[in-house]
Amino acid sequence: MSYNDRFIRASRKELVDRVPVWYMRQAGRYDPDYRKIKEKYTLLEICKQPELAAEVTMMPVRKLGVDAAILYSDIMNPVASIGIDFDIVANVGPVIHNPIRNAADVERLKPIDVEGDLGHVLETIRILDRELKVPLITFAGAPFTIASYLIEGRPSRNYLRTKELMYSEPKVWHELMRKLGDMVVAYLRAHMAAGGKAFQLFDSWVGALSPADFRTFVLPTIERIFRELSDLPQPKIYFPGISSGELLPELHKVQANVIGLDWRVSIAEGRRRLNHQFAVQGNLDPTVLTAPMSVIESYAKDIMDQGLQEPGFIFNLGHGLFPEASLEKLAELTAFIHDYSEKAIGAERKEEAEHV
Repeated sequence: MSYNDRFIRASRKELVDRVPVWYMRQAGRYDPDYRKIKEKYTLLEICKQPELAAEVTMMPVRKLGVDAAILYSDIMNPVASIGIDFDIVANVGPVIHNPIRNAADVERLKPIDVEGDLGHVLETIRILDRELKVPLITFAGAPFTIASYLIEGRPSRNYLRTKELMYSEPKVWHELMRKLGDMVVAYLRAHMAAGGKAFQLFDSWVGALSPADFRTFVLPTIERIFRELSDLPQPKIYFPGISSGELLPELHKVQANVIGLDWRVSIAEGRRRLNHQFAVQGNLDPTVLTAPMSVIESYAKDIMDQGLQEPGFIFNLGHGLFPEASLEKLAELTAFIHDYSEKAIGAERKEEAEHV
């Protein structure tokens, strides 16, 4: 198999012969083989074994036929290096043992040491750079999303403590954003140097903010991260997470190539709100995967019909895969996306050639 660069080309709004596809959380609990590995090791234990983490990363590429791999890791991995003590607890998520609550807590956070503390992540990337025939996407958690875990102490529904700090202690908040922004820049730069072919900044929960609060408390750090990484040639993706449609018009100064959309805003409307400035990625509701295959294909067709209206479209979900998803349906969906889009693109190019 020759190297498949469709994902890279679509990220840059270049011509492709079919729509590239990958799935957030594609290396995960929907796969019975992965569940067997998780019976022996925790997520963090897998991450610390580069050969095993690389194997888990490659499993969905082989089984699903996707056009990109995403590094098997967790957005919390780098925070251990800056002085945060945490565990990933089953059926809960990140649990922080020394949460951030005041200026002194922010002050004690130290600069990240990627080589010293996270060399296993870099080694995983190097292995994948040698082994993969598709691009490797690496990732980091965005500062607001990371901060929400650090402040709340665990996943939250209303982000009460997070917003309380943001509103009551804006100087402390901005210093926390600065330190987390520095962490993200150093972490992702090291990923790209190790062989990453693209990166995605996950801001899973920033949709909890109003556009005005996003503009004031978060966007300057997002713009800074992408500005400080703008010299890197690899495609850059910002995913503002779920319920983030109202934030899309705020992103026009972000130096990303691709914006990820959730299912609450259509591809066409997302592009309009983004002023057609970026390639877009998305945006099937993951729960549609519980439906019969004919229904899944109908939803996918509608998304692709909109995506193919302009260059720069990557098929994905509007959020991550869940354990109940079907491996067989995902493989069938991937094949359908490739087949349908290849025929649609071929027909469009034939029509254009006839009118020349």
